Amino acid sequence: MEKSFKVAVIGAGVAGLAAARELKREGHQVVVYEKSDKLGGTWVYDPRIESDPLGLDPNREVVHGSLYSSLRTNLPRQLMNFSDYPFEIKKNGELRTFPGHEEVLEFLNEFAREFGLVELIRFNTEVVRVHRVNSQWIVESELSLEEAFDAVIVCNGHHTQPRIADIPGIEKWPGKQIHSHNYRVPEPFQDQVVVVIGDGPSAHDISEEIAMAANEVHLSSRSPEIKVTKLDYYDNIWQHPKIDCVHENGEIAFQDGASVPADIILHCTGYNYDFPFLETDGIVSVDDNRVGPLYRHVFPPKLAPTLAFIGISFTVVVFHMIEFQAKWVACVLSGKVLLPSEDEMSTDIENHYKRLEDAGKPKYHTHNLLFDEFEHQDWLAAQVGEPRLDEGLKERSRALFKFLADKGWVRFRELMVEKDPYVVHSID
Repeated sequence: MEKSFKVAVIGAGVAGLAAARELKREGHQVVVYEKSDKLGGTWVYDPRIESDPLGLDPNREVVHGSLYSSLRTNLPRQLMNFSDYPFEIKKNGELRTFPGHEEVLEFLNEFAREFGLVELIRFNTEVVRVHRVNSQWIVESELSLEEAFDAVIVCNGHHTQPRIADIPGIEKWPGKQIHSHNYRVPEPFQDQVVVVIGDGPSAHDISEEIAMAANEVHLSSRSPEIKVTKLDYYDNIWQHPKIDCVHENGEIAFQDGASVPADIILHCTGYNYDFPFLETDGIVSVDDNRVGPLYRHVFPPKLAPTLAFIGISFTVVVFHMIEFQAKWVACVLSGKVLLPSEDEMSTDIENHYKRLEDAGKPKYHTHNLLFDEFEHQDWLAAQVGEPRLDEGLKERSRALFKFLADKGWVRFRELMVEKDPYVVHSID
């Protein structure tokens, strides 16, 4: 017999919206809590920056979003949709392969309207506490309003709490520091010498953008294979290895012995998972960005199936992964899909941790599914009786990441500006 649960979904971003749709389809009663007045989560552009540019002050007013003004997706729109809801938002009459954040937000709003999700959302309602009493979850929002639920799905995103590089000597370094969470436009970097820490898409994308204003940009990566080089397409961007230390005179020394005097350090170093509202008596914790224990990155064995997390995994085709996770959670709650026993789920998690350790991967990469994402997505699809992700989409994704590995993010950005000639031949 199928079950119908009263379910609280925390957050109305991509994960929250996907969860709400799948829960609704399975006949569950759904309430979505959203602390802002808009749906879309990380895709809502907010020009404000926080009072602490590193995002470390616990008393600061937190700005949820981390979008910068010029951001475009680094996945083609064919990989930015749901299985039954294509991305067809145009800008100035053009259906762009790599849409901007405005188009993604419009897509999410249309998705929510199409499936009757807007009326499920309680806007301007921040969740301050979630805890378990007997067999129910109590969700407490602002003004001490409490409501009981059978299950809670956590979808609050993970691009808000900055992760900062540990740099020897930084306490006495006289320059400015900022995390990419608080980057919006390049003008504040005018005529500055900037060191950008990071080797991901945001580090490269922002480096290339601020190079239009800054005197020099020095991109620092912790990869041991990096040598000091000037990037091919820019006269004022240099690639460096990891920072060794910084000095009181403003110098930044790299591990290869080179050094530069700098005005600003920009941390493009990622984010920490953070669930300040969630109380589980230590059952679920965050340790060096490992959220756990989570069976297949979703269910904590001791609290499954009534507590689940959607959207934790990264380096994935996000919309598709989230959709499959949402379908799985909804079907598990309705009783259509059964989870393994608590012991079996715990053993699976320990095996995953052991594989990471044997491969030399750090703990903070626990939820990084690079090279494993399609295997994981196919597993999720099998759980809910859905077809596997289209092989053509998989090939498009592989082609994109192969291009990035061969040519780098610099050339990728150039091609986006040049009306996506790479995409014409390799994606569309």
